[in-house]
Amino acid sequence: MKTMLRSTALVVLLGLTVPGAVLAQTDHDSHHPAGSAATAEAAAKYAEGTVKKVDKAAGKLTIAHGPLETLAMPAMTMVFRAADPAMLEQVKAGDKIRFTVDKIGGALTVTALEVTP
Repeated sequence: MKTMLRSTALVVLLGLTVPGAVLAQTDHDSHHPAGSAATAEAAAKYAEGTVKKVDKAAGKLTIAHGPLETLAMPAMTMVFRAADPAMLEQVKAGDKIRFTVDKIGGALTVTALEVTP
């Protein structure tokens, strides 16, 4: 009988602690939305800059930019290729932008951009 009471007490005790642990984890997770690490990583890939020139014929942008963390480059002004010619229609000289750049076919290429206020 004592063994049965101990087993029952153990089952009840486990039944109370396991859901509590699950609820605690769920509460903790609610403060850290899914994908927050991925979002932070994506944000780190963006650089900020100012468009100095748009050369639609050549498919290029001249951008004065801050550090390009993904390429370990300091802030400077450089010419980039546009991955998509439609990007050149979105910006004009003087626009502040956030953008991503990758080395494609040996050329530094803007792969995404957005005008910022």
